[in-house]
Amino acid sequence: MQITTKVFGEITIDDEKIIHFPNGIIGFPELTDFAMIHDEEKGTDTIHWLQSLQEPAFAMPVMDPLIVCPDYNPEVDDELLNSIGEIVPEELLVMVTVTVPKDIKNMTVNLKGPMVINAAQRKATQVIVEGDEYPVKFPIYDILNKNKEKAGE
Repeated sequence: MQITTKVFGEITIDDEKIIHFPNGIIGFPELTDFAMIHDEEKGTDTIHWLQSLQEPAFAMPVMDPLIVCPDYNPEVDDELLNSIGEIVPEELLVMVTVTVPKDIKNMTVNLKGPMVINAAQRKATQVIVEGDEYPVKFPIYDILNKNKEKAGE
């Protein structure tokens, strides 16, 4: 599949790379098909892009929450995961959205609304974590910088 995106220009997406969100994502229920894009030019393996296939102008930065919150382990009701097929823990991928404001030092991730991806089935859903343990805006700038420093040691 060939699409022209706002962030990456014209790209080709293999059919087996398409991730289907049967219920869409929060705020955009009509967007159901995405591809995970890695920005190879910037050489970062921390932040990826969830690129909509229905709306080429829509790409959302996402990342693995364990990079910034190593003990991240929200409890999610199994019923919320019914739409993504049989759950095999080794096949689950959890991503959280990244918000990058004008002042990059205020960068945050949403730990309250993770996306749970069944890699084997290529189906995903976004869930809301109950309780107050995980915030919608978790600051990550300092954590990412510390991680970078450790990697450079």
